[in-house]
Parts: sequence; C-alpha cells; structure tokens
Amino acid sequence: MHPKKQLLDDAAKLLLAELEGKELTARERNQIPLQEMATQDPSERILNMNEVALGYTEAQVRIEAMRCLQCKTKPCVKGCPVGIDIPAFILEAEKGNYAKAVSIIKESSLLPSVCGRVCPQELQCQMYCTVGKAKKDVEQSVSIGRIERFVADYTREHGLDEIPHVGDNSGKSVAIVGSGPASISAAADLRREGHRVVLFEALHKAGGVLVYGIPEFRLPKEIVEYELEILRKMGVEIRLNYLVGKTRTVDELFDKDGFDAIFVGSGAGLPRFLDIEGENSIGVFSANEYLTRSNLMKAYAKTNALTPMYRSKRVAVFGAGNVAMDAARTAKRLGAEVVSIIYRRTEAEMPARREEIAHAKEEGIEFLYLLAPKRIIPGEDGRVKEVEVIECKLGPEDEDGRRRSMMIEGTESLRSYDTVIVAIGNDSNPLIKATTDGIETSHKGTFIVDPSTCATSLEGVYAGGDIVLGAATVILAMGQGRKAARAMNEYLATL
Repeated sequence: MHPKKQLLDDAAKLLLAELEGKELTARERNQIPLQEMATQDPSERILNMNEVALGYTEAQVRIEAMRCLQCKTKPCVKGCPVGIDIPAFILEAEKGNYAKAVSIIKESSLLPSVCGRVCPQELQCQMYCTVGKAKKDVEQSVSIGRIERFVADYTREHGLDEIPHVGDNSGKSVAIVGSGPASISAAADLRREGHRVVLFEALHKAGGVLVYGIPEFRLPKEIVEYELEILRKMGVEIRLNYLVGKTRTVDELFDKDGFDAIFVGSGAGLPRFLDIEGENSIGVFSANEYLTRSNLMKAYAKTNALTPMYRSKRVAVFGAGNVAMDAARTAKRLGAEVVSIIYRRTEAEMPARREEIAHAKEEGIEFLYLLAPKRIIPGEDGRVKEVEVIECKLGPEDEDGRRRSMMIEGTESLRSYDTVIVAIGNDSNPLIKATTDGIETSHKGTFIVDPSTCATSLEGVYAGGDIVLGAATVILAMGQGRKAARAMNEYLATL
C-alpha cells in the first residue's frame, strides 16, 4: 500500500473501531471528519501514467459512509442524472455490503467504476448533500463519488459482480451507433428487455471518449474494458471498425440489416479551432488528436508505440476545461519542460473541475490568466516557434453567466513555445447528418430531439449524449442514454 494511503488507513481504522456498532445520531455523524483520498506525489506521478488518485481503503469508505445522514427526502438523488438511489447504496457501504451497494447502483448505472472517477459530483449529487449545505461548503459533502468508486472496484477485484438480468427474446433488434457512455447505458437498458442489441464502433477499440479522451492517469482503460465485457456477457454484440455513415448509412441499417430502431450516440468528435494565423503550423494539435494518440494508441510508451508522440519542450494549451487539463497534464508526462494553460478569463470562470485544476497546479502546470492567443508564429522549418498573446479584461456576463472576455488593444506580446494544443471544445460528429435525409439538427450541428424521449425527427431513430448536448459530462450522456432506452422500449412494444 502506498505510504500516504497507509497513514490514512491507520487513522480510519482507529476511528472505525470507536464508532462501529454504535447507533449514531445525526449530530454525531456530522462530527465525523471528511476522509481524505490519497494521491501519488506530484514529483512521482508526472513520471508515469498510473492513476493519480489512489482511492479509499475499506476503513475509510465505511467511515465516509457513516457521514451520510440518510435523509428521507434524498436531496442528493435530485442531482444525479441517472437517478441512483444514493442513500441506499451508501448505507450498504457503511455495513460493508459492497456487492449489494453495487447492485443498487447498477439498477441505474452500468459504469460505477467510471463515474466514481470522472463525474463532477461537486456540481451534481454532492451539491445537494445536506451535510455540505449545513457546513456551507460543497467540499465537505459526503464523498459520494469516492464511495461509489470503492464499492465498484471492490466487487470487480473480488469477483462479486453480477451480470444484469436479461429478459426473454423480444424478437426486436436495435442498432447503437457509437460506444461511449450514452451508448453503453442505452445498450444495457435495451438488452435487459430482451432485444437484440448491436453496438457499432468506428475505431478499433470500444469505449468512445472513455478510451480515447480521458487519460490513463484519471481512468485506467482496463476498467472501461471490464465494463464493456459486462455488456458482452449480457449478449450485446460489439462491432469494431464500423463507421455508420460510410460502412452503412442509417437508412441501410433499417432497410438492409432489418433493425427495428436505432440509437445514435456518436459523440462530439469534431474539434474546434480558433482560425488564427499560423494555426496550420507543424506542432499544432487539437486536444482530440493529442489525447487520442496518447490514450488509444499509447504513444506515451516511447519504446513500443507504433505512433510515437510529437516531442515537445514548451507547450501552450488554449482552453480551460477538463480536456485542457488532461492535455496539459499528458504533455507534462510526455516530457515537456514547460506547459502553460493560456486562458482569456480568470480561474473563477474556468469550467474544469476544481480537483483537476488543483492536480495540474501540483504537477507544475503554468496558468496564464486574462490572455488570449492572437497568432501562432512558425520558424523557417514550419514548426511552432512563438505564440503572440494579447491581454484581456472581463466585461459583462454572457449568456452562460460568465463574464465576457475583452481584448485590450496594444498589449500584445510574444511567448516561446514549440507545441500548441487547442482545447476549446468540440462540435458534434457531422457524418450521420450528412448521410441521413430528414434528420433535424441545430445550427451547431447537434441533433434536435424530444427532451422527454430523445426521439429525433425520424421515426425509430433516437439520439443522446454529446451528439445532442454538445461536449458534456459522462453522467449526463448516460442519463440521456437511459431516457432514450425507456422510450425505445415503449416504441418497440408497439411494433
């Protein structure tokens, strides 16, 4: 056990021995201290791709579960996009019934190991936690995500997971386009009803953004593969290297392959750029490409990778969301000496999770606020040499409630970089729209769906996740997958 984790475990065991077996009052539960989660030391973790957060120990998870007040109104559930019965699974964790806890979670979510790691609980379930509200600090809420992660990891590692029940063969078949979190959730719920489910993935590995977008040090890929194996054991067929829109169109899936309904969860894989001078220079990457090379193709394994990574010493990252943090922290692990986040607002406006920002700072990532890139300047060899930035100030709030960024003319300056990573968001995958007549989309290219059913303008075609929401969180995508599956099950029952 990691030394830091061992120290936390020793303290938790002492406290557990004191509290175990007692009928705790709400006041006593409120006095139990929040359990810290151990992490790799920054100097250690920037040299490897191993998971940064080391997870709770068994004693810690039981202590943290004791902090839950078991509110009858269950306010935390209101913040969960898939409606997990949070107090119920936490109560089982408190008792040490980890497999039972996971079975409760899996009534609503097939990906507890994933969601326990990457979901922004502080903006969702934990934001509504009574404990956090009483302390007027969401960081003091019960650590729902950390408990979820532990119980899921424990049942997986001890072979206690159960395959979800699958109903009798319905005689209906469903095509799922994409294999990210929305598609995984939809596939599970559709398969439970006995439908034949075939999941089509364009790449050579399933998992969507969970595999190509989120780095190994935040989400080990073996966990994603394990969750996909659960789908396979349920009888879901996964076809790889199958690009819907090219290999087959949506119409052909209906007419030639005989599918009764289709769910589109093809994500937001089209990177945005700034359209500034020099953006086509050698050494300019979209965050999508950069992270895919590292995560999916394992370009960080320098001696074994067939697609070696671009060597960088000084890296500029444009953007301040979770993807920007992932790209910056990956660049650091790939050997960059200087990595700078260049952001046109202040830290208060950054959309990235607080935890990810804190980890990036610990790892030596430089944060340059109130600066916007104006142009990228290549050297004679065509490679990035400098970035011209301009100072900014904050103006009135925009439609998202964040203060607008306004450039201050005459404040330009040059900064030396050899690599630029653009992480300013993605647009929806345009291929299905381009090859499917009658599908209605917004001006941003996202699919327009009925908000209560996720039904598109085409009969029998449903959509969810980033193809509808734009780039969103894993759990929001899963919520849409479940919503669509409920509507699709009702639709299929009428055929």
